[in-house]
Formats: sequence, structure tokens, C-alpha cells
Amino acid sequence: MPPGRRSLCAIILFAAVVAFLIVAPAVAHAILLESNPPLKSAVSGPDVPIKLRFNVRIDAPRSRLTLIHPDGSAKALEINKQTPADTLSAEATGLAPGAYRLRWQVLASDGHITRGEIPFTVTPS
Repeated sequence: MPPGRRSLCAIILFAAVVAFLIVAPAVAHAILLESNPPLKSAVSGPDVPIKLRFNVRIDAPRSRLTLIHPDGSAKALEINKQTPADTLSAEATGLAPGAYRLRWQVLASDGHITRGEIPFTVTPS
């Protein structure tokens, strides 16, 4: 390779490395800001509204809400399509008193999947 071409390749490589290092990484992972039911709370049943609000836009069609019942069985909850872009909501119906866990999995606007779990207790109404 001629010296002029070698220098040009070195400059291009150096510029690419510098550009990569200068660009700030995207910090848009989904962080749960607010939940209903709140973490480790006691709520009145048998119907419990579910609402999770995040710090970024959520891809709702690619996100999941799963309710784990006291006996360990799991039920996928249907996510409401009429919510703000940073919120997931659903309705858990017919819940008997006991300890439940709401498992959530969301796809954030940065393309990363975030998961979590919210334990709560249903009390008799």
C-alpha cells in the first residue's frame, strides 16, 4: 500500500475511534417510576387496576405483564392499548385474598429489555 493511502486509512480510523468515544452513550433503559399496586402493598380485591409508569417510552406491543397467583400459577394480563407512551396498564380481575407478584417485562425506546417484579397482597373487600 502506498504511503499516502496508508496515512489516509490511519486518519480515517483515528477519526472513527474519536467519534465513537465522543458520542455519549444512550441512557434510556426503562426505569420504573411509579406502580399501582405499589411495591409490597395491600390492596382491596377482587379487581385490581394495574398501572406502571416508566422514565422512557415503552413499546407496549412487545412488553408483558404476568400475574403470579398465591398457588404459583401464572396468568398473562392483557395490556391496555389506550395509555400514554411511558405507561403500561391492565386489569387483574377476580383475585382471591393472598400474596401475588406482578412480573413485568418492557422493551424501552433504546431497544433494551428491562424486567422486574412487584409483590403485593390482595385483602378481602
